[in-house]
Amino acid sequence: MATFKAVVRWPRADGFYSVYIRVTHRRQTLFIKTDKMLTKRELTRKGEIADAYVLQFCTQKILEYQERLNRQDISQWTGAQVVEFLTTPDEVISFSDYARKHIDRLIDNGQERSAKNYQLSLQHMERYMGTTQIKFAQLTSVNVNKWIATLSGTARAKEMYPVCIRQIFRADIAELNDYDTGIIRIKTNPWGKVKIPPADRPDKKAITADACRAFFSAPLTQTRMIVPLPELGRDVAMMSLCLAGMNTIDIFNLRKEDYHGGIIHYKRAKTTKSRTDDAYIEMRVPEVIKPLFEKYRAGDHTNRLFRFCDRFSTSDSFCANVSTGIKAICKSMGMDDPTERYSVYTFRHTWATTAQNDCGATLAEVGFAMNHSHRNSVTRGYVDIDFSPAWKLNEKVIDFIFFSDATSRRMQHEQPVDGLFRLSAKMLIRAAAFFQGKCLANFEDIGYGNIEEVTKALVAKFPADIPNRSMVQFKIVNCDNGKVYVYEHQKGKGFK
Repeated sequence: MATFKAVVRWPRADGFYSVYIRVTHRRQTLFIKTDKMLTKRELTRKGEIADAYVLQFCTQKILEYQERLNRQDISQWTGAQVVEFLTTPDEVISFSDYARKHIDRLIDNGQERSAKNYQLSLQHMERYMGTTQIKFAQLTSVNVNKWIATLSGTARAKEMYPVCIRQIFRADIAELNDYDTGIIRIKTNPWGKVKIPPADRPDKKAITADACRAFFSAPLTQTRMIVPLPELGRDVAMMSLCLAGMNTIDIFNLRKEDYHGGIIHYKRAKTTKSRTDDAYIEMRVPEVIKPLFEKYRAGDHTNRLFRFCDRFSTSDSFCANVSTGIKAICKSMGMDDPTERYSVYTFRHTWATTAQNDCGATLAEVGFAMNHSHRNSVTRGYVDIDFSPAWKLNEKVIDFIFFSDATSRRMQHEQPVDGLFRLSAKMLIRAAAFFQGKCLANFEDIGYGNIEEVTKALVAKFPADIPNRSMVQFKIVNCDNGKVYVYEHQKGKGFK
């Protein structure tokens, strides 16, 4: 229990005495200075305050302090903590300080990657506010919306940064506001009037099997380095692709005890803290990349499986350098547009696309092999999972890409880019016309030099009862090159 008393301590050089409120708690004595001053005539012989106005002011302050402390459990507080609590006005509580505490808790909980995103979000807001000490009072809906507007040119940060700041804010008010006792230290809550824009939907990064084969067979430029970045990029991309799209952070973090019996056992770093099964998976290492395992195997000086840690201090720098090496190969292949060059994620997307399109896997099977979150995550916590179906699917993808010359199915459906649909009398065409889904006329023949001639031949076979101003759909297939041309005409305008 803290006790208070209004006191003076010693005279100043000008003879005045500053008035303090003495705080005693757990055998600690500290002083809170007020803005009042007294002369010696306003003190008793024992040095105590005699001025009625000052005593009334101090009594009011003591009552205020006592009321605030009565709503807190201060049994474990130090005297300094009590004074800090009483002397910190609610409106100047630092959001930045509490945000940094929240980030430290994430790091202590092993959520380093999430902590990094929160740190980037806080730093961006602090740069916008122009201070490293953002106060809660500054986080109004107007200010937060203006800050979000500065992120409009970004693809992902415009959603991720505000979401991170909102999560920090919610955690902080849960700690600072006590709704049971009515102590509301954070009175502003802007998020009801803040609209967070969605992140841009990323383009599909997958490439075809032919493009994948071309990448891995591209010659590397000669260099004096033992393992230059292009070679590193190619090898790690090969590892990721042949391990069902394994992330670089998980490759970087693998330890010796994770690899035994030809199988790697690991927990996916991205979701291990948010899943009841800890995002655990086992993946059999295919023969095609076992030489890479030996090439990069770490020595006895570390418990890491690969020696990437000797060269790169963090998984982020490892991933960045791998992507740099991949882009260097793309540049040597003639990809002049930097936006078209691959990254390490290209091969994760390629594995998923090839598994579904070319190996007949369902989306559920693809998600299982790639260790995505599953709607039956609770059930997974009870079942001793058999991961062999994922191994078999992985082998199918590897065989399709590296041990066949088959064309990706999605490429088989793509039409060649051409400005015009051309016909000549020597080309075999198949033409048909449809009204309300019913075929009115069709034929397959040669001898037509343009679309107008085909249209006239079809219209000549139409029944007479088609209403005026009705639309009829036409479809022409060039049997020689597979191109398709679809158009429509209105009776009375396009044809009689």
